[in-house]
Amino acid sequence: MTITLTMDSAQIVSIEQIKRFTEGVEAVEFCGTSRPEKYAWVEATLIRFRYARCRKKDRSAVKEFIKKTTGYSDIQTKRLIGQYLKCGKVLLSAKKKHRFALVYTTDDVALLAASDNAHERLSGPAMKRIFERECDVFKKPEYERLAHISVSHLYNLRGRRQYVSHATTYTKTRSVSVPIGERRKPHPEGCPGFVRVDSVHQGDRDKEKGVYHINLVDEVLQWEIVVCVKGISEEFLLPALETALASFPFLVLNFHSDNGSEYINKIVARLLNKLLIKQTKSRSRRANDNALVETKNGSVIRKHMGYRHIPKRYAALINEFYRAYFNEYLNYHRPCGFATVAVDGRGKEKKKYDVYQTPYERFRSRPNAERYLKPGVSFAKLETIAKRMSDTEYAMMMQKQKAELFEKLSR
Repeated sequence: MTITLTMDSAQIVSIEQIKRFTEGVEAVEFCGTSRPEKYAWVEATLIRFRYARCRKKDRSAVKEFIKKTTGYSDIQTKRLIGQYLKCGKVLLSAKKKHRFALVYTTDDVALLAASDNAHERLSGPAMKRIFERECDVFKKPEYERLAHISVSHLYNLRGRRQYVSHATTYTKTRSVSVPIGERRKPHPEGCPGFVRVDSVHQGDRDKEKGVYHINLVDEVLQWEIVVCVKGISEEFLLPALETALASFPFLVLNFHSDNGSEYINKIVARLLNKLLIKQTKSRSRRANDNALVETKNGSVIRKHMGYRHIPKRYAALINEFYRAYFNEYLNYHRPCGFATVAVDGRGKEKKKYDVYQTPYERFRSRPNAERYLKPGVSFAKLETIAKRMSDTEYAMMMQKQKAELFEKLSR
C-alpha cells in the first residue's frame, strides 16, 4: 500500500537528528515528486548542514539522509553531492539524452513468441529466414519488421518479459566384423541421395517396449523422412524402410547407418540391393561418421516427441501424423543451417553455418536439380506443396495436430 506524505525537514537541524531519523525509518521507502523539486531539496539540505565543512563521518550521515529521503541510488547521490562541491549548486542537466526510436513493438514480440512456439524455438538464423519467407514469399505484411531484424537483436527480444511470459555418457564404438555393408564414410560430392539413418527409442516402462522412430536424413539437402514402428525387427522395419525410401523425391544412392544389427543384416541388405542402393556403415572410433542424423534425433525427434514412454500400440497413429503433417513441415517449412567451408593456409577446414534454407529451397538451388528427381516427380508438383501454406501457418497446423495426437496418447 502506498501513502503520499509531505515531509518538512526544516525541523532537522543537527547531524545527530539526521542519524536518528535515518535509523528510525530504515524499513520505509521514500520517493520524491519530481526531479526539479528533489534537486532543489538536495541543494538546500547540503547548504543547511554546511556539507563542505563537515567531517568525514558527518558527511556520510548527510549522504545517507539524502539517499534515503530522495530514493536515489548511491551513485546518483554521490554525483549530485560532487556537483554541489564543484560549483555550489545542484542543477538539472540541460543536455537531452539520446534515445533510439522504438523499432520493434509489442506486436512484433508477440508474433515472435507465437512463431517460436509453432516451430519449437529454432535457432536465431533459422527464425530470421522464416520471417523473410513469410514476408517475401507468402506476402504477410505483419512480418515485415521481423524480416529485417538482426539475429543478435532477435535474441534480445527473446529476453523480454513479454516474450518469456508467453513462450521448456560417451563410449567408444566396439569393433565388429560383419561382412554386410562397406565400412567407410560416404562422400556425396554435392550430390543428393546419400541418406543417413538412425533409430530413436521411446523408452521402456514396466518391461514394455516403447515405439521406435526411424529417422532418415539426406546428407546434402538435409531432406528428412521420419517413420514410426512398433519394433526394429524385420517384420516392422522392412516395410517402414521401403516406405521411407520411396518418400524421397530424388533417387537414393547410398544408405549409411551405424553398426546396429537392425540395419546391418541380410534382410535390409537384400532390400537395398533390390533398390540398387549402396550400403555403408560407420567406422570404429569415428563418432562423426553418422553425426548428421544423430543431431537431428535430438533437435527434431526428441524436441517434438519428448522422452517419455509411448507404448508401441500407438505406432500407427504416430506414423500417420508423420506422413500427413510432420515430414512436410520438416522439408518445406523448417529452415536448416548449411555450412560454408573455408580452408586456411595450413589446409585446415573451418565451417561457418551462414546459409539457412528449407531442404526444398536447397534442392531447388542445386545446379541442374531436375536430373536428381525420381521419374514422375516434378518441381511443379513440389512447388505446389511448398506454397500451399506459409511456414508459420503450417507449423501452427502441425502443432495442433500434434496436440491432438498427444491427447489420444494420454488417454
